[in-house]
Amino acid sequence: MHKALKVAAVISAAIWITACGKAEDAAQAQQQQQPPSPVGVMTVEAVSQAITVELPGRSRAFLEAEVRPQVSGIITKRAFTEGSEVSQGQSLYQIDSATYKAALVSAEADLASANAALASAKAKAARYAQLVKTNAVSKQDFDETEAAYKEAQAAVTVAKAAINTANINLEYTEVKAPISGRIGKSSVTAGALVTANQATTLATIQQLDPINVDIVQSSVQLLRLKANLRSGQLLKSDNAKVSLMLEDGSTYDYEGTLQFAEVNVDETTGSVTLRAEFPNPDGTLLPGMYVRAQLNAGQDPQAILVPQRAITRNNKGQAVAMLVDKDNKVEMRVVKTAEVIDNQWRIVEGLAPGDKLIVEGLQKIRPGAPVSPQVLTADQPQK
Repeated sequence: MHKALKVAAVISAAIWITACGKAEDAAQAQQQQQPPSPVGVMTVEAVSQAITVELPGRSRAFLEAEVRPQVSGIITKRAFTEGSEVSQGQSLYQIDSATYKAALVSAEADLASANAALASAKAKAARYAQLVKTNAVSKQDFDETEAAYKEAQAAVTVAKAAINTANINLEYTEVKAPISGRIGKSSVTAGALVTANQATTLATIQQLDPINVDIVQSSVQLLRLKANLRSGQLLKSDNAKVSLMLEDGSTYDYEGTLQFAEVNVDETTGSVTLRAEFPNPDGTLLPGMYVRAQLNAGQDPQAILVPQRAITRNNKGQAVAMLVDKDNKVEMRVVKTAEVIDNQWRIVEGLAPGDKLIVEGLQKIRPGAPVSPQVLTADQPQK
């Protein structure tokens, strides 16, 4: 009985294996009978392409001046409107000048006194110069008279310097704009006491046309760019123009010019700062505004650009392209992508000029399947 059961089991397994083999043969035969799937393909070409990078940045005032008093006193008048445009040399604040006018009058009186003393000392020195020749006065008296004359001259010089200082202090009672630009809010009003060179600013003036944009690039990106330039994968570009994308996604109307790159790497962020200058006639850009800057990183003389929809990802996350081989069968190839340019991937590894890349019909194919390639033209509508 036991042997009979074993024989029956063996026979059943053989029948099942035979049935599976027939099913697979039938499936293969059916597959061979199916017509090749039509797919849209494009021939991969190498073109010269300017490579741009998009980096974050913030706008900075072209010039910025903090207005502070240079003499102490009471503010008697504020002569500007907050948030308005001011010109260099324009009066902003008036400090009470009474004490400084009095100091000037006193200095002028001291000069008059010094001049009178100088005249007397000069005349006396001239007389003693004649008398000493006839021994009418001693040599010591003559020397003392000559010294007194020189002291009187020095006193006049000191008095003139005091007048100059008094004039400067009197001029400083009128606080003027050091630069032209837009002035912010005032930290003081009329009646406030201010002191010379105080830490608190009275107001801040910023020149916003033109305006600077500080762009941040990681040191890793900078090293990679330099390596590509050294290897010849990229050619150095002479185009220093920079374009901006604003916070709302719109493109700024004016192009800027790259001015310089910082020579130090920020230790906390590992980045290098680049500075670009932009015209800002409409005042669209304000200091501290976040922007995205696009600048030319070089020229790729043999760039391979393919539509984004032609590149998929495998289960490992690798970029994959589907190609048509010489037998009109699907070939799957892992590629390496760089940046996106006008909705196209720039491929740096995996594709070569002349390859037939499948762009349409990707959902109906698999590696090794026969296909019927149809070449897409530039003016052909994309699906």
